[in-house]
Parts: sequence; structure tokens; C-alpha cells
Amino acid sequence: MNILFDIGHPKDVNVFKNVIWKLQEKGHEIKIVARAKENTKRVLEEYGFEYEVCKHHKQMVGKAFGIITNDIHLYNIAKKFQPDIFVSPGSPYSAHVSRVLGKPHIAFSDTEIAGLVIKLTFPFTDKIYTSSSFYLDLGPKQIRFNGYYELAYLHSRYFTPNRDVLKKYNLDEGYIILRLSALASHHDIGARGFTFSSEEELINFIRELERYGRVIISSETKQWETISDYELKFKPGDLHDLLYYSKMCIGEGATMASEAAILGVPAIYVSNTHRGYLDELETYGLAFTIPNRGEALEKAKSLLSDNFLVKNSKEKREKLLKEKIDVVEFMVNEIEGSYKL
Repeated sequence: MNILFDIGHPKDVNVFKNVIWKLQEKGHEIKIVARAKENTKRVLEEYGFEYEVCKHHKQMVGKAFGIITNDIHLYNIAKKFQPDIFVSPGSPYSAHVSRVLGKPHIAFSDTEIAGLVIKLTFPFTDKIYTSSSFYLDLGPKQIRFNGYYELAYLHSRYFTPNRDVLKKYNLDEGYIILRLSALASHHDIGARGFTFSSEEELINFIRELERYGRVIISSETKQWETISDYELKFKPGDLHDLLYYSKMCIGEGATMASEAAILGVPAIYVSNTHRGYLDELETYGLAFTIPNRGEALEKAKSLLSDNFLVKNSKEKREKLLKEKIDVVEFMVNEIEGSYKL
């Protein structure tokens, strides 16, 4: 059958890549449509995927007005491809166009606080798949599974860390990754993270962390020169190897925090918002959601003072992997089974 994947975020590429390859092995035709984010396009190209582009709007007003134009653009693509089913992480465009064409749309969603997108998407969606940790009840369309989307690309079945990444970037194991986010996505409305009000505050924060290891910054913003001083320029395809060999990830990005935790690296998510999957990962002792940087720093120092932190965290990962399902196989089976909705 013809399957259209609608992708918005670099994480979506990772979540769907093994699913797409397995579906292609089974003889299905795949069309990928992506938002025009540079990071998303770069990740798609690194994996060798062909794709078509819909416009990406950075500002919230643009996102609102862009719904109509992207609906029209996706409709034109779909009319040529003739998909039997639309698959997305919860895209309003696929939801709308699938309804117009009379085809099923299934969403694999993981963000509870994306309220506007939920309202624009789910009324026109046939099935909504969420982790069992998802704390919202979305009604009869919702199907829960015992896992996390990060397992679709970071489970040991699908990911093998490459130690060569350390030599490539002149690193020793045990560095600390500090993630700074722009907080400009639709699900970031009202979200607060580190809230550094000056470069001096950032420098003081880094110096506290440096007592426990080298600090590397991954940032969506270039607000201060200090960011460039500590930033490591790396290929997107090396990110998960870099995360795996780090000692801790602390930052404002929920995606990177969850990825680190799944890899057995303790993650501190600095935010006044919560994600169900991060709350559940906290029960494994792998992720911690902290509302402000002061408390986050104290938690980081407490964890980093443990000489057995790395060893214990990898053991916690093994326990998690044993208790969760093969998310790739689950998604493939559900996509093939949803064809006749």
C-alpha cells in the first residue's frame, strides 16, 4: 500500500526511520513530507531519505496562518501519490487532508501540552497512539502502549554506540551536556527553563558544573558569546553517540532529556512543564523534571557526586529495556492493520 509520513521535528525522523525501512522491506510505497526546518532536512538527508517540503513557520502567528497553505500543499502532494493511509506524530495537515480524501490518519503522539495541535488534529484522526505514561485521556481513539517513542531508535536492537565519536571530537568519557533551547515550538507556549537573565549567570552555572567534568553546550540560541565558547559543533547523526558517552544531560529540551535517559544517562529537564514519559523515567531514576535552575543545579551536583553514577545508570537502562515492548514492531503492525479503517 501507499503510506504518507508527515514529519515535523528531527525527532520524528528518528522515531519513524526504522518503521519506514521495515515497511519498505515488506513492499510498501512510502512518501515523506517534512516541514522545512534545516535540522529536520539534514537528518532526513543523513539517512538517505527522499522527501518533499511543506513550509515551516517560526513564529506562532505564522504557524496559525500557515495551516491553510500547508493543507493545500499537502493535498496537492497526496493527490499525486494517492496514499492509502496518512501517518504522523500528530499533524493537523495530515488530519485535515486525510479527511478530505477519505483516507485514515493515525497519529503517534507524545506531547501532552500541545493543546492547540490536539484540538486541530484529533477530531480528524482515526487512531491516536500514546505511551502508557501519557497522562491525558484522549477518549476512545486513544491506544496506549508500554514503551516510549525513543525506543524506536535507541533500544539496543536498533542502536549501537560508536566509541569513535570520542576521538572524532577530541573527547574523553564523562563530559556533561548542557542543552539550551529556544522554546519556540507550539508546545513551548508558557514554558520556562533556565531563565538566565545575564551572561554572568550562565557562566556561574557552567563553572559549578565544571567541578565534575568538562561541559559541552548544545544550543538552539546564540544569545551570548559564552555559548559559542562551550558549544560543540557536531553532525546530527553523532548526537546519540555523544549522549551515550556523557555523564549527564541537563537542559531545557524534553527530547534530549528523554533520549539521554533511554541511553542510561541521567537527565535533568529544567522546566515548569511536565511530560508523562519523563515522569515515568523518573521512577527508573533516569530523568528528573526540575522547575528552576537553582534546584536543577543542586540535583545535578548531588548526582555527579556519586562515583558509581555511570555504572548504576546503565544498569537502570537495562532494567527499563527488559520491561518495555519493541516499539518499531508495534508501530509497523498498527500501520498495516489500520489500512481498512
